[in-house]
Amino acid sequence: MRISSKGEYGLRALLDLAQHHGIGLIPSREIHLRQGIDENYLNQILILLRRAGLIESVRGPQGGHRLARPPAQITLLNAISALEGPLLPIDTSRDIQSCDLVDREIVRGVIVSARHALHDCFAQMTLDDLCQRKRQLSQEAMYYI
Repeated sequence: MRISSKGEYGLRALLDLAQHHGIGLIPSREIHLRQGIDENYLNQILILLRRAGLIESVRGPQGGHRLARPPAQITLLNAISALEGPLLPIDTSRDIQSCDLVDREIVRGVIVSARHALHDCFAQMTLDDLCQRKRQLSQEAMYYI
């Protein structure tokens, strides 16, 4: 599986919104400035996230974006699926009739196992988990004299 810049930036935008959950609408410009994501590209990503029902958006001078649900209810699987599509799809167009069927099934079995492991990992991790990791890392980085 390859996560594109769209997937990474989308996760960073969602993490940004999760960290500011409950304080109202967040303008895309603020996300752009904090995350260093090109604002036009960010807006395209936010549209995908809105269509997937992960965020809500309000237009206008007082507009912005917010999570559609609490961070603990949005999994990384929700986000990655909305941004990247299905995890590890199998390309059956390459089936060759003269291939060894047992070999093909063994390899496909490994791919299916990897897909399940990746699916479980992303399905069990929420935006709230990422926020907790950030808080933990921020506390570890504090130095006291």
